[in-house]
Amino acid sequence: QVQLVESGGGLVQTGGSLRLSCAASGTIFIINAMGWYRQAPGKQRELVADSASGGFPHYADSVKGRFTISRDYAKNTVYLQMNDLKPEDTATYYCHLDSGYLGDYWGQGTQVTVSS
Repeated sequence: QVQLVESGGGLVQTGGSLRLSCAASGTIFIINAMGWYRQAPGKQRELVADSASGGFPHYADSVKGRFTISRDYAKNTVYLQMNDLKPEDTATYYCHLDSGYLGDYWGQGTQVTVSS
């Protein structure tokens, strides 16, 4: 079983920064990609950024130039550096691990709130 533990959410003012972390543990055989999704109240969960193993990162248009995803492959950890935060970034952020045919795994979510 794979566990994803997120940290780093919180309350920040517009223009501020936060850094999210997600550490994967357990029996991990395949990691095709790790990434971050978010879900705001009343909205569908959406991709924020993901990082394919050995590939290039991919970002939602709404966060390009402000957010940066990175991975520590040795620690099975993914980070999301979020700069110039806006109220519309307010959401619960979920870590995601794509394990190919073995399935998808999700973290419990961490709340990010940006005040105006």
